Amino acid sequence: MTSLRTFAAVSAFSLAALFAAPSAMAGDPMIDAAISAGEVGETIDGLLGVVGQADPALVRKVNEINNRRVAKYAEVAAETGTTPAQVARLTGEKQIGRLEAGEFYMDESGVWKRK
Repeated sequence: MTSLRTFAAVSAFSLAALFAAPSAMAGDPMIDAAISAGEVGETIDGLLGVVGQADPALVRKVNEINNRRVAKYAEVAAETGTTPAQVARLTGEKQIGRLEAGEFYMDESGVWKRK
């Protein structure tokens, strides 16, 4: 019975994390352009990051999106009985996997890399 509950929790967590990302995604023309230009990238912890220096307006926009993502991760964690860090990590891995060639991501060591 315990393994069935564990399987159900892991399944729910995986599905919730998968669907958390689109609602917390950028979808903003400024961010989308910055991602394409290599000014913004995804991090392994499920947040956007500024690659190098950026205009203060872009930094504010990244922070707004990250705040929405953090709130969504907390919501999904509460629904699935996991932690926000687990949801963020799984989402970060999925977001990095979805990047197009040439877009940036930050690996576990904190180094920006181009996919």
